Amino acid sequence: MSANDCASNWAGLLVGWRRYGRSVNGYWVGDSGGRGFELVLNALRARLTNGTYEIGDRLPTQRDLANHFSVSRDTVQRVLKALAGEGWIESRQGSGTRVIMTQLIQFPTTKAAQPGRAVMLGSLISEAFEQPEITLDVYTLTSESLDAHVRVQAERIRAGEIAPQRIALRMLLPSEELELPYPRPKDPAYNEPMRQRLLGITRLHTMSLQGALRELRTDGLIHTVDIEIRHAPLAPTFKLYLFNGAEVLQGPYEVIERRIELDSGDEIEALDVLGFGATLTHYVKDDDPNSQGSVSVASMQSWFDSVWNLLST
Repeated sequence: MSANDCASNWAGLLVGWRRYGRSVNGYWVGDSGGRGFELVLNALRARLTNGTYEIGDRLPTQRDLANHFSVSRDTVQRVLKALAGEGWIESRQGSGTRVIMTQLIQFPTTKAAQPGRAVMLGSLISEAFEQPEITLDVYTLTSESLDAHVRVQAERIRAGEIAPQRIALRMLLPSEELELPYPRPKDPAYNEPMRQRLLGITRLHTMSLQGALRELRTDGLIHTVDIEIRHAPLAPTFKLYLFNGAEVLQGPYEVIERRIELDSGDEIEALDVLGFGATLTHYVKDDDPNSQGSVSVASMQSWFDSVWNLLST
């Protein structure tokens, strides 16, 4: 199975049951509180950013999605409503739900995408994981995107497609006590529920990510897994991925207005940011230390190391 095949099918392998429902490539879905909603939402977001769905593609029917993820039609409807609010999809009577946005990656100094092949974040992460040793430094608002894409690679490892021997992950998140400018409700009465929602999402995906990688080590599929997560008193205005000290993916968070459903079921108007959908710029280090790619990688690595060593806890 190719990396693209794995990416398109990663949520289709049902491998057991746990407290929250069925396991879908390591994601435990099923209707248990808000867990099923969040995980189905992120599964579809991942497909929208890894090339599984392209602009103009029609999504499966609500019934098919509900059966696929073992959730209710109501959960699927809520997920589709959230994706529409984020600008990914639109629904029209009689023509189903179609994709109207995917994640863009710019290549200012690197080779352009091959004709007929869309380069997505998922494919770049796949290439990084094909190395025997992987070092990954990440600066992000939450760990949603990374969790989704790393779980795709975990399935490739379990399938024997790739066999890295060491994975070292350092992730920088904003301090939990920090008052962030987004996501922020327009009604201040919902400030605390919104803060708790963000903390819940971040903790859920951070634990999920750690579990996926550590299980690979426990099962003897990877020799060494080093994971360290720190918090810095900074409000992220961009997300950053540093791969193996040689590549950078960097993109700003675009602020949007949208309706958000809280754990209580209340729907509120809020300022939020595009995480999965942020346009990313790709830089690659080369033999010329003065090239734009080499300078960009070195600069962002130095920035990350400085925050990691001097500001984070």
